[in-house]
Amino acid sequence: MTLRLDDIDRKILSELQADASQSLDVIAGKVGSSKTPVWNRIRKMREAGVIGAQTVIVDAEKLGFEACFFVLIRTSEHEAHWQEKFLATLKARPEVMEAHRLAGEIDYILKVRVRNARAYDEFYQALISEVKIFNVTALLSMEEIKFTTELPLT
Repeated sequence: MTLRLDDIDRKILSELQADASQSLDVIAGKVGSSKTPVWNRIRKMREAGVIGAQTVIVDAEKLGFEACFFVLIRTSEHEAHWQEKFLATLKARPEVMEAHRLAGEIDYILKVRVRNARAYDEFYQALISEVKIFNVTALLSMEEIKFTTELPLT
């Protein structure tokens, strides 16, 4: 089911992306509507899957997760059984913040957040002990220049 979004829906989504803790009254005022229609639009977007789970963004470094690695993975295995095991392994590892299957020379890229290099090595050792991998390259992020979860809707 595809949900058609109009300008008001996009404004509501932009407001929710910026701060989902805003009250319906505040959002309604910002988008030029009233509370009930805004609530109905949000409900429809949730039902259609446009809006997923609402969470809180925490500061990883303030919680001691000071190292962010981008892990490039090449595999010589492309069978369904290997892929199922690999994906299950990634999903079970809380350090993996994002995982993407790629086109090109690299098969997968992971964003891994850990406390330090030693913690990354523990993650790496566990990963290669669970799944056969042809090549792993880890790139340490020296500085996060931009981070957002907001899509440019308006």
